[in-house]
Amino acid sequence: MHSGLARAPERRHSKGGGTEVTALQQTLEAPKAKFDFTKPVLWLFAAFLIILIALPMSWLLIYSVTDKADHLTLQNFVTLFTDPDFLDPLLTTAIIATSSAIICCLIAAPMGWLVSRTDMPGRQIVRALVTASFVTPPFLGAIAWELLAAPNSGLLNQLFRFVTGAQSDEHLFDIYTLAGIIFVISCYTFPFVFVLVANALDNMPGELEDASAILGGRTWTTARRITIPLALPSIIAGALIAFLQAMTLFGSPAILALPAGFHVMTTKIWSLFQYPPKLELAAAAAVPLLVLTVLLLQGQKFLLGRRGFSVLGGKYGAPRRVELKKWRWVAIAFCLVMLLNPVFLPYFALFNAAFSANATTLVTPSTFTLHNIVFVFTELSSTQLALKNTVILGTSTATLGTLLALVIAYVTTRKVIAGHRVLGFLATAPVAVPGIVLGVGLFLSYTRPPFVLYGTLWILLIAFLTINLPSAYQQLQAAFATVHPELEEASRILGASRLQSLRQITAPLLRTGVIATWCFIFIGVMRELSAAIVLFTSQTKVISVLIYDLNESGDLAAISVLGIAMLLITFAVVLAVNRIPMLGGNAGARLRN
Repeated sequence: MHSGLARAPERRHSKGGGTEVTALQQTLEAPKAKFDFTKPVLWLFAAFLIILIALPMSWLLIYSVTDKADHLTLQNFVTLFTDPDFLDPLLTTAIIATSSAIICCLIAAPMGWLVSRTDMPGRQIVRALVTASFVTPPFLGAIAWELLAAPNSGLLNQLFRFVTGAQSDEHLFDIYTLAGIIFVISCYTFPFVFVLVANALDNMPGELEDASAILGGRTWTTARRITIPLALPSIIAGALIAFLQAMTLFGSPAILALPAGFHVMTTKIWSLFQYPPKLELAAAAAVPLLVLTVLLLQGQKFLLGRRGFSVLGGKYGAPRRVELKKWRWVAIAFCLVMLLNPVFLPYFALFNAAFSANATTLVTPSTFTLHNIVFVFTELSSTQLALKNTVILGTSTATLGTLLALVIAYVTTRKVIAGHRVLGFLATAPVAVPGIVLGVGLFLSYTRPPFVLYGTLWILLIAFLTINLPSAYQQLQAAFATVHPELEEASRILGASRLQSLRQITAPLLRTGVIATWCFIFIGVMRELSAAIVLFTSQTKVISVLIYDLNESGDLAAISVLGIAMLLITFAVVLAVNRIPMLGGNAGARLRN
């Protein structure tokens, strides 16, 4: 029987039907004759990823345990943990990060619940305003609050003196204090907590709360036993992200803490690059931030692993809206008052300064002027170069980062090559590297042969690519989960290689996710200051660095014009992704999720 079946095709061939059979055999066998570039290309991406992350971290660790004569030593760490010049910034950083994380949870968690689970009016408006606070760079928000709450010239303090008749040396707010820095940082880190909590509550089945109510559970009992436990992982994750953001920020502390006469760790590391540079101490000072970040990320996994809450089953109904009744308007008032601090007041201050002859006085029809705009775009020599560099780096980083994240997500989700788990780990590892730490590592790596990139846009491209890779990878990995592998398998049966299947089948199906990822990376480049402040030169300035430089010279009007230009570019990108059908329609919704 077996031999007869084996000879059957030969008999059909001899009877005249062999042409079709032969053609079919050639079609099936043709792909085997081609060289498949998939594995070499994927290994090339893996090698690039290893160099991207391992090289700067290696030089960082080497410099941290050597002295100026290149001898091994632990004296750098002894100095770090015994010298008050370093201990005080460490303590200050811990206070700021802890306080900001607590404040963010106290504000963002209730707002997330109101927007997601109640019938509060204006819920979509609140979400949009939270998105606006997210895309606002924290350093720009700090400058706006300088305009509002500087002790002598702040607009709010001027209003206080006008209303109360207080003396000119009296003030209600002082943004140049530890409390002021915590306040400003909290304004621009709470969106991370809000998004995580709101998304968790959006996806929570309403049947669970309904069942609790049917069994006699009161509103608070249901919240304590059902809602809060299910949202707890998101709250913990949000608190952790808020802590890490506050700990690793450079712009806001540099703008507000340095005039007040104290340092945090990021500003202290930056100061070690000033003349005379102390690169060994800078490397040693960066290590605690790196280690603490890794420990916190591992702690999050441990906490959520010990006490996990999940929903089992298939489809569920939409979340049940809680009727607030007469409290509806109180709820929306609470949200809008909270959004005064990150959105309404700072934006008002920036627009007022941009069109006023004096940045710290209220603009009137008689004092309205366009001089600041003309000065920034026609007379300030650094503007054109900074805009050009920012656009080049934004588009190239977004394009390369999206491509790299797409390939790595494909490799890890489809398990294409051996060691795909290691590749996934490397793609997410930069999340544990604060921007200022990465900047130090890149500076140490690319100021010597064979890769002398310092002074070029390439080193900034590498920095921005590394910083934004983890979020891009995670977004596209989630998007791949929505595309069934059988579509790619069908393409490969018809003769396509893996790369052809990815390019022709999978990537078009992921268009929305790919474009949203591109947009997310572009916005990240616009916001980034921590790494750029260590790596820039006079010819590689970007808008964020130019704004920081102008703040040191006190030109608040020019800063406001540049800040508004930055925000307009950012919002234009988000609007294009949301509104233009050919760019993916609702891809921008992923930015809010």
